[in-house]
Amino acid sequence: MRPGLTASIGALAVLLAQSAHAHRIDEYLQATLLSLQEDRVQASMRLVPGILAAPSVIAEIDQDHDGILSESEKHAYALRVLNDLTIEIDGAGVLPKLIAWHFPTPEQVRDGLGEIQIEYAVSVPSVGANRTLTLADHHLSRTSVYLVNVLVPDDRDIHIVSQRRNEQQSWYELRYQQLTAGGALSRTPAPEREARGTWSSSQFRSLFDLGMRHIAEGTDHLLFLLALLLAAPLCVSGSRWGLPASVRQTLRRIIGIVTAFTVGHSITLALAALGVVRVPEQPVEALIAASILVSAVHAFRPIFPGKEGWVAAVFGLVHGLAFATVLDRIGLVHWEKVTGILAFNLGIEAMQLVVVAAILPSLMLIGRTRAYPIVRIGGAVFAATAAVGWLVERLSGMETPVDKIVNGVAQQALWIAVAGFLASLAYRFPLAYRTRSAAKPEPVFRD
Repeated sequence: MRPGLTASIGALAVLLAQSAHAHRIDEYLQATLLSLQEDRVQASMRLVPGILAAPSVIAEIDQDHDGILSESEKHAYALRVLNDLTIEIDGAGVLPKLIAWHFPTPEQVRDGLGEIQIEYAVSVPSVGANRTLTLADHHLSRTSVYLVNVLVPDDRDIHIVSQRRNEQQSWYELRYQQLTAGGALSRTPAPEREARGTWSSSQFRSLFDLGMRHIAEGTDHLLFLLALLLAAPLCVSGSRWGLPASVRQTLRRIIGIVTAFTVGHSITLALAALGVVRVPEQPVEALIAASILVSAVHAFRPIFPGKEGWVAAVFGLVHGLAFATVLDRIGLVHWEKVTGILAFNLGIEAMQLVVVAAILPSLMLIGRTRAYPIVRIGGAVFAATAAVGWLVERLSGMETPVDKIVNGVAQQALWIAVAGFLASLAYRFPLAYRTRSAAKPEPVFRD
């Protein structure tokens, strides 16, 4: 058996196994695994009807309703599945070509053991180096759930840049670069190109964009940082958060926390991406959830006042290990990884700065008002709840709604930031005016 085929079967098994706990009996699971080649993209589909969905799927295949799935009916159904796909490469529609199909017996489908297998391929135009493939699956969408993934290419001249999906994974976008074929980035032989570390500005920009998108979509990373920043505008009074810090103190703390987190995750991102450090993914993801819980507790009650920068650096080391897994999946060679780490990390820092800049005005203004304890405690409770949900998921495999809830809030982040800034202006400036008029110092705020 060819190594590529072995990898394909293994990866598909993992893909299906990962989804098994979420596959309800009334759903039609459609899993697609893509394999990139120089002149085409090959796809392997596995369609698994749940027990309650099985009768309707059998009826779709068995057009004459005789209880037997003839070869012509199987072939016709495979073609119907492909007709329900919309595939584009570099913005141009392409038609999938059916290669092979395999169907279980109706009895196996009814028992929930049947797996329909469909193989197809699409041709890749000969001109172009920066590729974009989009795949939309409309087949029986009312009862279906979807999974899409791509294998790390065997061809060293093909490099995956990024993947995007909608929430249902019925729509999928893959960006990759093809260094050979018409319009190639380079005609240098692969071993020589690897030795030189050939790299292009478009590759750098793509990985920079990937870093920005990863941190924007990585709500757990941002939630850790934001929870740690919640206490930055405050000083400690006894065992509680009390007096507001000065503007200079607040800025110094925020810069220190963000810088320390950057240094921490940059170190382990580089070490892990270069293969110097190897840590299993599950404990890393669990530790990230734990880091959010720790920062949330600290926002509620000071447990390491004045040491937030050190905490950010230590947990940043953990977060960097998670960032490195993204570069691992792209399949860069050694010298490409050096530049790739730089581009990806700069993208992370750029998006991180955007987020901090968006909340900084509100944090500086409302952090000195009576309303801030409500904001701080509310944010701490939200972060702690999300952290506990992620810990349960990542340690036990049990599914929770935390991702859906946090992602829903994150999608409204811009409006939340704008509303927070306007509210802080409305609350802060009238309060400052009244305070000056009364010639009284601002009160001490306690929980």
